Amino acid sequence: MTGIQPGLRIWCEQVAVADWLCACGSHERARGRAAVIAFAAHVIVGVCLHATASEGRAAS
Repeated sequence: MTGIQPGLRIWCEQVAVADWLCACGSHERARGRAAVIAFAAHVIVGVCLHATASEGRAAS
C-alpha cells in the first residue's frame, strides 16, 4: 500500500490536532481541543462533504 489514505487522524499530545483527508483529495486541519471536537463532529469519514448536489450519485 502506498500514499496517504483518506480518513480522519487525531493527535492529542501537547496541542490537539485533527487532519482529515477527504476521498476527493481535499485536506482540512483543526488545532486546539474545542476545534478538534467540533471538527470531528462535522466530518463523516467515507462521505465527501465537498460535492454539491449536481455532482456524484445525486446527479445520476
